[in-house]
Amino acid sequence: MMSQPRRSPCPVSCTLDLLGDRWTLLVIRDMMFFGKQRFEEFLESPEGISTNILANRLKLLEELGLVEKQPYSSHARRMNYHLTEKGQSLRPVLRVIALWGLKHITDTQIPWNQPADAESSAPATSPAD
Repeated sequence: MMSQPRRSPCPVSCTLDLLGDRWTLLVIRDMMFFGKQRFEEFLESPEGISTNILANRLKLLEELGLVEKQPYSSHARRMNYHLTEKGQSLRPVLRVIALWGLKHITDTQIPWNQPADAESSAPATSPAD
């Protein structure tokens, strides 16, 4: 895992140092709630992450023990990415962030184009709530 000096022992500060950039939680969101597993699938997200940033974030998430990768074809570079138990433990954090955004940021909504198996893990609310 990449080691960097801590600004303080505060758990909020330390967590933000690991996950607080503008892309990392979106990659986790895509795995957790939208069932994305492959590099190309992450690139299809509406936020428009670039390939070099995505590659960096997936590598970081793997180093942090939040994601593991497995080859999905005979091509050594084709990987499926899955959340580990540690990565899955961020589910309540993402739910609270989503609910806060729905409540406090105008014109936000949960995308409804989720795969059926991901619907049960989406925040339990609708834009009308």
